[in-house]
Amino acid sequence: MSIDPTWPVVIALVALLTLTLVAHRVAGYGLELPSLVAAARAVVQLGVVALLIKTVVGSLALSWLLVAVMFAMGVLTTGRRVEALRAWPWAALAMAAGAAPVLIVVFATGAVPWKGIAVIPVAGIIVGNAMTGHTLVGRRAFAALREERSQYEACLSLGMLPAQAITESIHRRAPEALLPGLDQVKTTGVVTLPGAFIGVMLGGGSPVQAATAQALVLFGIMAAQTITVAVAERLIAARRLLPTDLTRQLID
Repeated sequence: MSIDPTWPVVIALVALLTLTLVAHRVAGYGLELPSLVAAARAVVQLGVVALLIKTVVGSLALSWLLVAVMFAMGVLTTGRRVEALRAWPWAALAMAAGAAPVLIVVFATGAVPWKGIAVIPVAGIIVGNAMTGHTLVGRRAFAALREERSQYEACLSLGMLPAQAITESIHRRAPEALLPGLDQVKTTGVVTLPGAFIGVMLGGGSPVQAATAQALVLFGIMAAQTITVAVAERLIAARRLLPTDLTRQLID
């Protein structure tokens, strides 16, 4: 089974985008334009990526180069989302700390074949979810530090080090960044059938093969996000990974 870019697909995409815009208008969220821009970018980017993958999939080196570009775009995206673009090297470190061990495990064990056709989607999923974990922990942690400035100063006045004072505010919020991923794992097969499962099925694989691929991906996502969030939390506490306003505020 395959889905080709035919007129029925175009009609479905337009209808789905219309539903999104109407829902935004009725709810009063005011995100109609961002939704249109996101949809347009998605179509263009997916088209470009499809052409790139078709070009590089036969070469393992080029496939990993494409993954590196995807990683760089992920770092840029999460940096903008948490308003800490200047701290991008630290965001990259947190994401790499989460994604690299997972990719080493799945490829070194032979669970995923060492081929471009497998490297690109698997690495893309892991990197994308590491980015999501980083964005969520950053947004929650930075909001907490802005709201609890007085608590930070009180901790310092009690003799705590800056890292300890920051941890007092952010540690209890860091696990919140992992909840969406955990819910996805817990409800897979009961509430949702995620992308890897559907992809294998559409590609002609058996349900058992699809379930195996999805389990591997989900376990990888859990590991990547947990490590990414843990490393990001420590970098925030060390005042390495911070937006500009908090860098100025959180002084000794």
